[in-house]
Amino acid sequence: GRAGQTVAPVANAGCYAPGGRYPLPSSVLMTAVTARAAGVQNVWVASPRPSAVTLGAAHVAGADGFLCVGGAQAIAALAYGVTGAGGAETVPACDVIVGPGNRWVTAAKSLVSGVCAIDMLAGPSEVLVIADAAADPSVVAADLLAQAEHDVDARPILVAVADMGIIDKVNAELQKQLATLSTAPVARQAVAQGFAVLAQDLEDAIALSDKVAPEHLEVMVEGAAEAAKRCVNYGGLFVGNYAAEVLGDYGAGPNHVLPTGGTARFSGGLSVFNFLRIRTWMRVDDAEASQQVVKDAVQLARLEGLEGHARAAEK
Repeated sequence: GRAGQTVAPVANAGCYAPGGRYPLPSSVLMTAVTARAAGVQNVWVASPRPSAVTLGAAHVAGADGFLCVGGAQAIAALAYGVTGAGGAETVPACDVIVGPGNRWVTAAKSLVSGVCAIDMLAGPSEVLVIADAAADPSVVAADLLAQAEHDVDARPILVAVADMGIIDKVNAELQKQLATLSTAPVARQAVAQGFAVLAQDLEDAIALSDKVAPEHLEVMVEGAAEAAKRCVNYGGLFVGNYAAEVLGDYGAGPNHVLPTGGTARFSGGLSVFNFLRIRTWMRVDDAEASQQVVKDAVQLARLEGLEGHARAAEK
C-alpha cells in the first residue's frame, strides 16, 4: 500500500480591503491576486464605499464578485454567506477570509475563526528601522512617516546603533517632513506614540528587534545584507537604504498583509499557502503484507482502552 498527501485550494475565498481614511486598491490586489494564484474557484472582495480604483483593482485581480459592505457586517456576510430573494445564494460562504481592517474587522474575524479559516488578527501598522551612521536620516524619517500616516495608532520605531546623533537627526527630519505632509494630522499623532531606542551595538539592536517582532523591519546599516541575515522575527524584511518598505506595499517583494503585534514570532505574511489545504490519504493493497500494521494498531488500541478500534483493525 501507500500513503501520501494532496494539496488543493479551497473553493471560496473572501478578501477584505479597508475603505476608511484612504481607498486601498493595493490590498485588493495583494489578497485577491494571491487567492487566484492559489487556484481558488470563487474569489469575493468586500470593501465599504469602494472608489472606482478599488473596483478596478478587483476587476484586474479577477474577482468573481464585490460586496460593497465594510466592517463586522462584511466579515459576517463572507463567513456565513448571503441568500437573496427566493433563496438563491448571492454571496457564497467563504472557506477562508483574509485581509487587513480596523478593530471591528479584527474582532469579527476572531469570532468567525473556526467557522472558516482566517489569515491573521491584524493590528495597527508597524515599522522598525535599525539604523547606524551609514543611514540617511531623511530616508529613515520618510519611511517612518510612510507607516505613521496609515493610522493614529500606527507604531513607528527607530533603533539607532551606538550613536545618539542618529536619533536627533531623524527627529529633525521628521519635523521638517511633517511640515509639508498632507497626511500630517494623522502621522503626527502616530509619531508621538512611536519611540526611539539607542542600542549599544548592532547585536543589541537585532536582539531588541527580534523581541518586538515588527510587521515591517528595515535594516539600514553598513553591511546591511549580512546584518539582515541575523534578524529572526519580522513580517517583512527590507534590506539596505534603497529597499523602501512602501515598494513592498505596492508590489515588489513580500505581500503587504503581514503579522503585527509581535505575532511574527510564530506566523508569516499572506501567501498562497493561506488558501491551500493539505489532505492525507492511504491505500492498502495486500491484506497479508499489512498484518504488522494491523497488529500494531490492535495493540495500541487496546492500550488506549478502545476495543472497537482493535476489532475494526482485526477485520
